[in-house]
Amino acid sequence: MAAQAIAAAKLPLVGPNAIVVVRSPDGVLRDLDWAPDTDLDVEAVPMSSPDGLRVLRHSTAHVLAQAVQELFPKARLGIGPPIENGFYYDFDVLKPFQPEDLDRIEQRMREIVKAGQLFRRRVFLSPAAARAELADEPYKLELIDVKSGLDLGEVMEVGGGDLTVYDNIDRVTDKVCWSDLCRGPHLPSTRLIPAFTLTRSAAAYWRGSEKNPQLQRIYGTAWPTREALKDYLRMQEEAARRDHRRLGEDLDLFAFSKEIGKGLPLWLPNGTIIRDELEGWARETERQLGYKRIVTPHITREDLYYLSGHLPYYNEDLYSPIDIEGENYYLKPMNCPHHHMVYKARPHSYRELPIKLAEYGTVYRFERSGQLHGLMRARGFTQNDAHIYCTAEQAKDQFLEVMRMHADYYRTLGITDFYMILALRDPSNTAKYHDDERMWADAERITREAMEESEIPYVEEIGGAAHYGPKVDFMIRSVTGKEFAASTNQVDLYTPDRFGLTYHDSDGSEKSVVVLHRAPLGSHERFVAYLIEHFGGLFPVWLAPEQVRVIPISDELLSYANEVRDRLLQAGLRADVDVSDNRLNAKVRTAITRKIPFVVVVGRQEVADSSVSVRYRSGKEERMPIDTFVDQVREQVRVKSLVGSGYLRREAATE
Repeated sequence: MAAQAIAAAKLPLVGPNAIVVVRSPDGVLRDLDWAPDTDLDVEAVPMSSPDGLRVLRHSTAHVLAQAVQELFPKARLGIGPPIENGFYYDFDVLKPFQPEDLDRIEQRMREIVKAGQLFRRRVFLSPAAARAELADEPYKLELIDVKSGLDLGEVMEVGGGDLTVYDNIDRVTDKVCWSDLCRGPHLPSTRLIPAFTLTRSAAAYWRGSEKNPQLQRIYGTAWPTREALKDYLRMQEEAARRDHRRLGEDLDLFAFSKEIGKGLPLWLPNGTIIRDELEGWARETERQLGYKRIVTPHITREDLYYLSGHLPYYNEDLYSPIDIEGENYYLKPMNCPHHHMVYKARPHSYRELPIKLAEYGTVYRFERSGQLHGLMRARGFTQNDAHIYCTAEQAKDQFLEVMRMHADYYRTLGITDFYMILALRDPSNTAKYHDDERMWADAERITREAMEESEIPYVEEIGGAAHYGPKVDFMIRSVTGKEFAASTNQVDLYTPDRFGLTYHDSDGSEKSVVVLHRAPLGSHERFVAYLIEHFGGLFPVWLAPEQVRVIPISDELLSYANEVRDRLLQAGLRADVDVSDNRLNAKVRTAITRKIPFVVVVGRQEVADSSVSVRYRSGKEERMPIDTFVDQVREQVRVKSLVGSGYLRREAATE
């Protein structure tokens, strides 16, 4: 079916099933009025599909830019791509946009949508013609000049063989209302934009570089139906309530200091408890599986990173070197090379394998300022790292054990929505990878066999492999729908030869080991950030920084309150007494605000019969003997119960 035939067919014109573009046999998305030289079969692309949503959102970005330039004629255009769940457009304006500006812009956008302007593609006859028409748009001129070096996944203005412009045409007069340099495709008409809103504005450097001018970026979102837009906005409100940066401050979990530096978190006592609990859990799990703990330095001579291959290819991600006695040292950006040197420190026999070396190792990477995001994207972080050194025959079973370890961790935490991504080589860009074909094939075979046997869902991603082999990313989804890359795992057949990592086999020969990279809990920083949002700060009892808050109803009962606290502390639990001057109700409200799982109120009756009155997060209250309460809390901690956490919507009946 040709594109014109799809446009003329009796297919939905509006709504999520509306056909907005077509995909030609070469895989390129094209406008509905595309006219190929010969009749071709094309694929209809509805608005609700991933590609259809990108077209919808990119078209809405054009409407945004048109509205801005009509209301702010001196605004110069940057770029305006679709992004996950929305779009943005960058503008060079005299002063930052204010909330009232966004209201005016959105109102003008609605008028443009209602007018049903037509999107019409036009090809520039030459780059000179494009420059002449865009003489007042310096950023567009720059894009024309640097076209070949752009990331076309983000920059929608140029691409392919032609320089093209999209005109917004008045459907009555057929006059051009507005134009933008763009490779497209677009919706046939603005009237097909069913639901959108602008969300916020922010500063952004041109092309992401701090050396370039700072522009003003307006973000928005667009959806195939108004109901989908409302659902998304509700989810965004929930995500804002769960934002780990806000909750981290409210619950005194972590802080940042400009005196220390960007992206370098300070763990406060409450946050450190969560770190310690996770690390203790990982240590015990790894001990049972035969891992051995090691510790490696925070800085290293540059020679190690030349050996590993990280220099000079990844030096932009490293902190600047430190000159020590005429030699360059680097802050450790990853633990792998250090673990390899631990393995290499002694000779090994096949009888010892597998050898599993584990470390919660702190590393440092120079993330750009614009990419920093609380604990999710930091410059210093501590990884749940380990490397397994084994024979080729052991590799699949060891990698399978790693995958099952991930699944056990996640399910214990109530994370049930997860899958794996198998990142493979891009066959069209072989220069990016080492050229040992047999090594690649073996690594891919071992990885795929383990993934298949794990029965954990996975998808393939072409082009995402590391330079030395395929990798497996574990993706988990939070209750707000946000996807999160929890960890990266790899079967590595390349590094052993580079480092000389060998073992003596039963026949006396020296053979290379297989190295498995794994970090099931990722880094403390990213994983704790995820858990803060996953639980909304309502941590399960075993992770809660303060598990029990004891509140005496009067000062004369403080001695008994301290006794209750001491009983809890002796049982290995975390408890404190509220000794403030606040009234009882205010003390209870404070404990609830701090999201403490158990609030224990003690009065004269509790003193008389050695009991406590317990208030649960659900609001339910009951009185019980102290020993019964202590046993109840200890049992929830022992089994890592999710009862009362933010993961469970309702309290379990046992409460």
